[in-house]
Amino acid sequence: MLLPIVKSALGLTAHSIQRTVVRQAHHKHEPDFHDKYGNIILLVGVMFCAFIWTYAVTQTGIEWNLSPVGRVTPKEWREK
Repeated sequence: MLLPIVKSALGLTAHSIQRTVVRQAHHKHEPDFHDKYGNIILLVGVMFCAFIWTYAVTQTGIEWNLSPVGRVTPKEWREK
């Protein structure tokens, strides 16, 4: 009972894949937005990120790698 359903589903899938391949074979590929500007936008994004991190590390005055070693002194032990 299940075998004919699976067979027909696979047949429909294979048929739709063949239709898609035939349709794409006759279609001329024109460059879209990502083909034209994808690498430029990626490069600008990397440069922007590098600029922001450079600014944050050098100009904001944030103390990086805050370690409590040597700065925190233990409190005196109190017995109740």
